[in-house]
Amino acid sequence: MDSRLIFFFTSALIAGAAVAASLPGSTAQCKIKWLFGIDCGDVSGKLVNQIQAWQVKESCVETGEKCSYELVSSAPYLIKATHTSPRTKKLNSLQFLLEQSTVCKVTGEATSEGSRDQADNSTNFCSLQNLMNGSKLTDAEGYKQFSNKWICPGFDTASCSLD
Repeated sequence: MDSRLIFFFTSALIAGAAVAASLPGSTAQCKIKWLFGIDCGDVSGKLVNQIQAWQVKESCVETGEKCSYELVSSAPYLIKATHTSPRTKKLNSLQFLLEQSTVCKVTGEATSEGSRDQADNSTNFCSLQNLMNGSKLTDAEGYKQFSNKWICPGFDTASCSLD
């Protein structure tokens, strides 16, 4: 991997940790960066399709976390959505910012208001990661994920389940 790209992500993670540390205690936030060796248009399409496939259903009892996603807006390089966890009933605001270069760089952010626990039981992380898993983007060429417990509290202890 190009050393400039590694430097970019290392710098972004450090800057993100500083921002996350300064957030007030009533907001839990998670930031993840992904790289893909496929076109950002393909990544965007798969994410939007997965969000739409997991729109609110009458009952989430049998579908686990595979429901209660809502697409708020979609543009070529910005996707906004929400997810209400059927397990915790917490609302997460999700955003994916896509940037095309030699690879597709995606920055995912999830926030949940009113949470006293910064790790938020990994709900923010799992709301983002479940979309990557469900859309099979984790199997895409060149897939890499970058985050840590400072910019995504709960990242290191998360046990995301689609069930």
